[in-house]
Amino acid sequence: MAESEEVSYFRRTSLFWIVSITFGLVHFTCIVFAPELFPFQYLGPYGTFCRYLLDNHADILYKGWWATFAVHVVEALIALKVCSNRGISNTSSRCLWFVQTFLFGFASLSLLLKYRPERPKQH
Repeated sequence: MAESEEVSYFRRTSLFWIVSITFGLVHFTCIVFAPELFPFQYLGPYGTFCRYLLDNHADILYKGWWATFAVHVVEALIALKVCSNRGISNTSSRCLWFVQTFLFGFASLSLLLKYRPERPKQH
């Protein structure tokens, strides 16, 4: 492989993680920032529990949301560093890893960490 050749590698995380994490983050965001939109009364004991957390621990939920955001940003930055370490030099691949890891966190980062590029054989 020539030195100037760009290395491109990207794998999409599984649909299970995409749906689960999207649902969880949207749920968390609605409870923290738009509780009037969240249907607490239709969720039985779970809705009662969520309402209790919001009424009695709103500050912790708010800080937890920002902590979640910060962790996802850090994971996305780590993904960029891992791309560099693994030799992934294609800009679009690196951007895809950054965005996917920002959105889905460790479910994406773990796929990147498992990637082991082929190394040229030593003769």
